[in-house]
Amino acid sequence: MFKKIVLATAAAVAIAALAGCASSAASGPSASSEQAVAAAAERLRVAMIDPTQAALAQLVADDLSYGHSGGRVDTKDSFIGDLLAGKSDFVTIAITDQTIKVVGNSAIVRHTLTADTNDSGKPGKVQIKILGVWQQQGGSWKLLARQAVRVAT
Repeated sequence: MFKKIVLATAAAVAIAALAGCASSAASGPSASSEQAVAAAAERLRVAMIDPTQAALAQLVADDLSYGHSGGRVDTKDSFIGDLLAGKSDFVTIAITDQTIKVVGNSAIVRHTLTADTNDSGKPGKVQIKILGVWQQQGGSWKLLARQAVRVAT
């Protein structure tokens, strides 16, 4: 009789645990997590137009890998340095078709970036697709990796 009670209790606990897992999996990441990532991405967009060391340093991870559509890859220091020096100069940036998927403490952000540029004093226009990987660090979302590709024509 004791074995039956133990087995029944164990089965009930297992069913309850599975139901809890299914419930949390069904609800997925909270909308507030996605909103927090979207807000961080928007702050980065604004900071790239009017860059300051402090704003950019708060938004990108120390281990940043920032891939350009032409193949060059920047670190945190070179990314921020190029923006501050005007080597990379965004006059305007428009973000469209953005999607955000939060997975644990990381987020996958995809969008199209259309911008007017003035890199090293040379006016230009760019339209690229971006894949960004954001990571929650110390309670805030930071860009960990970014890769751009040219839009197929």
